[in-house]
Amino acid sequence: MSTTPKQRLALAICDFLSTSLTDGTLTAEEKDSVDIAINCIGESFGVDPADKAAVAQAIGAQNLFQIYSVYEKLKSAAPSKPTAPSASSAAPSTSAPTEDQKKQAEALKSKGNAAMAQKDYPTAIDFYTQALALHPGNAIFLSNRAAAYSAARDHEAARADAEAAVAVDPKYTKAWSRLGLARFALGDAKGSMEAYQKGIEHEGNGGSEAMKKGYETAKRRVDEIAADEAAAANTPSTRGAGAGSPGLGDLAGMFGGGGGGGAGGGGGMPDFASIMNNPMFASMAQNLMSNPDMMANLMNNPRLREMADSFGRGGGGGGMPDIGSLMSDPSVAEMARNLMGGAGRGGPGGPGAGNP
Repeated sequence: MSTTPKQRLALAICDFLSTSLTDGTLTAEEKDSVDIAINCIGESFGVDPADKAAVAQAIGAQNLFQIYSVYEKLKSAAPSKPTAPSASSAAPSTSAPTEDQKKQAEALKSKGNAAMAQKDYPTAIDFYTQALALHPGNAIFLSNRAAAYSAARDHEAARADAEAAVAVDPKYTKAWSRLGLARFALGDAKGSMEAYQKGIEHEGNGGSEAMKKGYETAKRRVDEIAADEAAAANTPSTRGAGAGSPGLGDLAGMFGGGGGGGAGGGGGMPDFASIMNNPMFASMAQNLMSNPDMMANLMNNPRLREMADSFGRGGGGGGMPDIGSLMSDPSVAEMARNLMGGAGRGGPGGPGAGNP
């Protein structure tokens, strides 16, 4: 049965737990707890920890503890030396791989490359993993597996392999390119740009076209993010809870008024500030401001727009339009009733009253 990389990792974890009981790491008293943990992992990932063939395929030539030892060596070696350690020094054993092991690892790498050409990414990952088991810490194998992980859209695993590869051999520039790609896919545009920059530096002569293109793409994204953040910081936020919706100032502007100019200012529009001193209009304004949809409807009413245009042109002899005619428009009359708190011309329960 075909298994995914995560299922194989789950089997490797189960194998590690089982081995810890037999090698003396854990005591017999802890067996029940370990067995429960193994069963839970198996059920969660849909694997059978008791299937020895599946476990053997998952762990390959090295178990999980040995693989983790490689990671610890890479992690500790990278910051402690001015230059990265060699591939042989990253191996978990005290001796370098034999020539026969290197040949086997190269053959497995070639199979992985062939699987990549066929776009069989899980198989490619498996071959590169087997090659790394024979020759741990090989920058090329790590970089190739990073490429396979990226193609399989497992960008976290791709980043981990690429970072390990550049720690082993910073001069292997393909690893920098693959690190840049993985970081970009994970949304780390700045880290991606830095990886491509390192690749350009190690390539020399201004870098290859592919590396420069990757750098420029990442840099554009960094610039876009900076521009978006700057735009967000400069967005006005002082309009209050009603921001984005039309307000009384918009309504006044529609009629050419703005709260000043006297009773005859703005082409015949009464002083807006004076109107608001009237308790009835103040109540209407309060209702209006508490209902943004009502304000939007008011601003978009064609009859009110017609009246506003008349004011703006100074029409009607500079006076007010025929209110009776205006109120004959059902939509305007309904808005007027809403502005008055729902009361019609006959008061609550009268001819103008509507359903709540």
